[in-house]
Amino acid sequence: MRRIAILSTSATLALLLALGGCSKTDAPSGEAGKSGSAAKPTAAVSAERLLKADSDSANWLTTGRTYDEQRHSPLKQISDSTVKQLGLAWHHDLDAINRGQQSTPIVVDGVMYVSAAWSKVFALDARDGTLLWAYDPKVPGEWGINACCDVVNRGVAVYNGKVYVGTLDGRLVAIDAATGKPVWETLTIDKSKRYAISGAPRIAKGKVFIGNAGSELGVRGYISAYDAETGKQLWRFYTVPGDPAAGFENAAMEKAAKTWTGEWWKLGGGGTVWDGITYDAESDLLYFGTANGTPWNYSQRSPKGGDNLYLSSIVAVKAETGEYVWHFQTTPADEWDYDATNQLVLATLKIGDQDRKVVMQASKNGVFYVLDRATGEFISAKPFVTINWATGFDPKTGRPKEAADARYSKSGKTFLAIPGAAGGHSWHPMSFSPATGLMYIPALDMGMPFAPENGRKSSKYTFNIGYDFAATSMPQDPIIKKSVKEGSVGHLSAWDPVAQKEVWRVQYKEPWAGGVLSTAGNLVFQGTAMGEFVAYSADKGARLWAASTQAGVVAAPITYEIGGEQYVAVEVGYGGALAIAAGEIARDKHIKGNNTPRILVYKLGGTDALPAQVVVDLPLNPPAQTASAEVVEKGFKIFHPYCNNCHGDAAVSGSAIPDLQHSPTLADAAAWESIVLGGARKDRGMVGFADELNKEDVEALRAYVIHRAHETLAENKAAKK
Repeated sequence: MRRIAILSTSATLALLLALGGCSKTDAPSGEAGKSGSAAKPTAAVSAERLLKADSDSANWLTTGRTYDEQRHSPLKQISDSTVKQLGLAWHHDLDAINRGQQSTPIVVDGVMYVSAAWSKVFALDARDGTLLWAYDPKVPGEWGINACCDVVNRGVAVYNGKVYVGTLDGRLVAIDAATGKPVWETLTIDKSKRYAISGAPRIAKGKVFIGNAGSELGVRGYISAYDAETGKQLWRFYTVPGDPAAGFENAAMEKAAKTWTGEWWKLGGGGTVWDGITYDAESDLLYFGTANGTPWNYSQRSPKGGDNLYLSSIVAVKAETGEYVWHFQTTPADEWDYDATNQLVLATLKIGDQDRKVVMQASKNGVFYVLDRATGEFISAKPFVTINWATGFDPKTGRPKEAADARYSKSGKTFLAIPGAAGGHSWHPMSFSPATGLMYIPALDMGMPFAPENGRKSSKYTFNIGYDFAATSMPQDPIIKKSVKEGSVGHLSAWDPVAQKEVWRVQYKEPWAGGVLSTAGNLVFQGTAMGEFVAYSADKGARLWAASTQAGVVAAPITYEIGGEQYVAVEVGYGGALAIAAGEIARDKHIKGNNTPRILVYKLGGTDALPAQVVVDLPLNPPAQTASAEVVEKGFKIFHPYCNNCHGDAAVSGSAIPDLQHSPTLADAAAWESIVLGGARKDRGMVGFADELNKEDVEALRAYVIHRAHETLAENKAAKK
């Protein structure tokens, strides 16, 4: 049985009816909330106020609190000595789908602005959670197929009376902060390509900076700047070169083209800027990280070699013009999905006898980098998790020394890479405390097999990455599964960036915990996959306080102050890449619940309480298997890669996306076909695959899921003995 927490019988019925397709709820665009709230959503944030955000401790004005993206607060009313008095002040259930909620709330003068799945935006009274307005950009459900890693959104930006959000379907929207009505919107992508936006915009000097995602889906990466008042595009910097025959946009692209071979531009190239963007007010530089190439498989992407600039790189450009200044490539010629899109943190560190102004990143490749932020000069690099793809780093350049057998494209053999594609650290924000000098990293300890795929035709519905999903799916041998699941864990690491060593860690039995907040109260806050919100001492990592969240947490907390009271807030809702794709690892390593998207806000002496959950068992009652072993095997090979990236490896859902093993349509071939082939639920994100699959394919898929349901049923029965 699959255990799901629900609140009513009608909710059970709705959930059962939804099985077999992703769901999408609609909230009224610009809907006003209760009247009489003391907070007024003016978003009175100027360029000067953003520059002085560090001294404005009561507010959280930008996604990293300040331009340096340290996510550290000087507030200390809630401290290591008072945190045990922390209680829930208020909670607000967001009118959003129960998928991954990854937003960092923004708080300005008593108003909280927060986004949710499907790019919805909400304004709440930050004192009591009263809804002031809600905005729904009405992203078409079928666009969800173009989001590699869930229909998530990581936050908004505020400036001069407006709230800015990047939508999943590639729009940048400016919303009137007072009314929740759109002021302008700009399409930032070519909609004939499979782009999506999941990251939070950044704002500096009247410009809005935004990138996009899609490196697995055949696009060319770039970052753009727009006028905050009009939405007019001011500049665009491409991260990989286009067709040389068409000429190059600038000298940086001409230089990059010399590091590519073959006809990469026909494949897209990749290198998207889907998360980390940091502005340095001192130098007027904009730093951003770039993603993997298209495809992952290096031999297919660049058959005659080359580093493939500016893939998997940290890049600095002039914020005013977008002109290239410097780059540092963390993983040359990457083929393990080691994006360098993670958060980029600015600080001044005492290194040797010098104060160095640096930019730091805990990269997906498992390595912590410290670079000179003015020049990009390499200072140091050290693995913060176990890695096996590299054996060391050049002490002068930081270039990795690759392990002999790491390149699966070269060997043609499966390579178990550590870390895997989820990274040693993914997008989940880390925090740097100037008080302790430590970086607090939500780290992952997971490997992943990489096997080259040859011969499959390009698809408009799948990842086109030259990777064999079927060959690397979870084996059903119980001993192997047990070993893989036990070895897939995570931890919170307190990392000394000067000494490049771990000072303390909190070990979790699960991967994919939330982002981190540190405060001057000697505290570090983090939510977990198992539905806890925890406070640790920043100096020693002692567990000081915890509260149940009733849902897994992946987003990062914030803190703010109103009327002399300090609050700590976090958005909850489990989801994201690992949650939807990792199958049994994700299913068994996060809290079982209804995954209600919520804002939870705590203060000293808070007395609010979450509603009680009732956990019931959804039936696992598959129909009899009538298909042959050959048909089941065919379905297995179609499921991977067509279905696994949403419905989970080996047909096991690890999050709120329906677990197909429980779908009533397994017993109704016509209903199954109407969804998978006909697109009956495309408005919920489940598109039809009629362009690439036929009735026999779809019936084979059904046979495979029935087969897996019977295997799961047998495992459940065996476990009870």
